[in-house]
Amino acid sequence: MAYFTTTDGTQIFYKDWGQGQPVLFSHGWPLSGDAWDSQMQFLGSKGYRVIAHDRRSHGRSDQTWDGNHMDRYAADLSELIEFLDLKDVVLVGHSTGGGEIAHYVGTYGSARVAKMALVSAVPPLMVKTAGNPNGTPIEVFDGIRKAVLDNRSQFYLDLATAFFGFNREGAAVSEGTRQEFWREGMQGGIKGHYDCIREFSEVDYTDDLRKIDVPVLVVHGDDDQIVPIDAAGRRSAEILPHAVLKVYEGAPHGLPITMHDRLNADLLAFIAD
Repeated sequence: MAYFTTTDGTQIFYKDWGQGQPVLFSHGWPLSGDAWDSQMQFLGSKGYRVIAHDRRSHGRSDQTWDGNHMDRYAADLSELIEFLDLKDVVLVGHSTGGGEIAHYVGTYGSARVAKMALVSAVPPLMVKTAGNPNGTPIEVFDGIRKAVLDNRSQFYLDLATAFFGFNREGAAVSEGTRQEFWREGMQGGIKGHYDCIREFSEVDYTDDLRKIDVPVLVVHGDDDQIVPIDAAGRRSAEILPHAVLKVYEGAPHGLPITMHDRLNADLLAFIAD
């Protein structure tokens, strides 16, 4: 079990496997680094060093009262990269993790970064505004906040169904996958999870995207019920200076798990190119 301590005294859990060019994974809400198991196993077996951390207040990292916001998440990521002295790193972020890696480069630059991949990621902005008409109404996120406070255990079980597209006709429902989503979610702390809702829904990452000067693979499913593609993946690909967009037809938000073989192959081809 590996941990490092941030400058504000928070212990962050991380996994660091294999050797070769480093690939660092940033997970979505309310999960942990375990959500990347398939990608880490695959790329590790292909000669890459694979790393995944649990965001503060998620998974096995410290559950903090303060610092559950994107500026601190990006600072934690920067400190982990410095601690491990990663160079030529490929950053891969899913959902909220996409916001984290975008904000990291937007804040600290790309000197240590070779490439990035945004997978079902929240940038540029999820919430509906006058300037973002394709976004999701704020009432949806207020409902998530209420559900987390009222009974987050049941909410996570319920959320997993749409997260993986198990509510679609003909879907191959995996109860194990739903239970794993619940397990990872309940490892984290309620305060941090509650605070993080604002970070994935109401923070605008447009300026961060504009500052990214490395190649970016954008992967998004066109049946994503959590982070709809039009306000997210498609819009990010338009803003990013050096982006390639891959649309997975019929894919849900949790495609790193439900479509892991396809994503693994696309990540390998992108990194190795």
